[in-house]
Amino acid sequence: MSIWCLAACGKPWAKIWRPRCSRSWGSIRSMEIERRALLAGAGAALLAGLDPCGLAAMETRDSLFIAARKEADGRHVVAVFTQDGRDITTVALPDRGHDVTLHEATGRCVAFARRPGTFAAAFDVHGRREPQFFHAPEGRHFYGHGVFSPDGRLLYATENDFENGLGFIGIYDVDAGFKRIGDFSSGGVGPHEVLLAPDGRTLVVANGGMETHPDYGRTVLNLPTMQPTLALIDRETGDILANHRLGADSRLSSIRHMAIDGAGAVWFGCQYQGAKTDRPQLVGRCQWGKEPALFEAPDDILSGFNNYVGSVMANGTGEVIGTSSPRGGQVVYWEAATGRILGRSRVADCCGLAPEGERGFLISDGGGELLVDRPNAAGAPRRVALREGAKWDNHMVRV
Repeated sequence: MSIWCLAACGKPWAKIWRPRCSRSWGSIRSMEIERRALLAGAGAALLAGLDPCGLAAMETRDSLFIAARKEADGRHVVAVFTQDGRDITTVALPDRGHDVTLHEATGRCVAFARRPGTFAAAFDVHGRREPQFFHAPEGRHFYGHGVFSPDGRLLYATENDFENGLGFIGIYDVDAGFKRIGDFSSGGVGPHEVLLAPDGRTLVVANGGMETHPDYGRTVLNLPTMQPTLALIDRETGDILANHRLGADSRLSSIRHMAIDGAGAVWFGCQYQGAKTDRPQLVGRCQWGKEPALFEAPDDILSGFNNYVGSVMANGTGEVIGTSSPRGGQVVYWEAATGRILGRSRVADCCGLAPEGERGFLISDGGGELLVDRPNAAGAPRRVALREGAKWDNHMVRV
């Protein structure tokens, strides 16, 4: 029996391996602003033509990365770029972006709005198609994350049904112009990041537990009852195969971001919603056949997180996990096999992480920098690019 059969049969966890690899909430004016920005920017921000250097860079797939950023002049874009910061192409966005999901075989990408945004931008990493924009339906907004089906024909996006305080996974038909064709429960409230398991059928969902409504900004409305979960969902039926909780003492630690290591364990980082002076554990792991557990980090590491882990990423071998905190200005590296802390690097306003080579990481920050770092490397992370006045957003993807 396969490990994913074990998950479907109700076992508490299953081994996972991830290869390297509408309308707004009632503001018609907001929607019209988005539409005008799309019409004005889609054509202009399309590939004005790839230069020879850009074409050469695209042939070296491991040197390309994708991330959203805010430009010095205030414009928002999603960019395909080289490790040394040269843009291959950019696509204009109507507002701040968050994460990007990539289907490697087709080269399709989707950049999602930061919550509570309602837009998503679909584009081709190779510049072979014009960008296409679509929206969450009325009464929903995106949480900034999504994932393609293995064949690239469907897109799954985390959504908030904010009038009812429920989390959903929206299903979009890629070949039909990203037409929304259905949804199913995320298994909790406030679903944030979603990953596709290697069986091609199971979704791993980080339900943050935080109920929010666009009318109240980013205020958490359900602190007394907040309950984050880590859910396994059959994407073909919507059945919830398993739904893990952290425990009563970690009820206010919202599970936000995830990565999967080389042994198949799911790593996750949390955003704490309790007192600012508290210093709870924020990084954990869920292994096959076990409940999720938080690692014990020393006080100086916890202070450096400042109650928020903004990104979780495995290196190229899956042997090291990086966890970043823009609030605390640090990246902490963990040995995947043992949970031991390997080192920490200080980078102001850092968040985006992507594998660099086999063992390193590329880091982006809110000051427009790109830096290369390795656990236990001598000296500070090495700056490889600086875009004056720009601000990289929270996540980065290696092509």
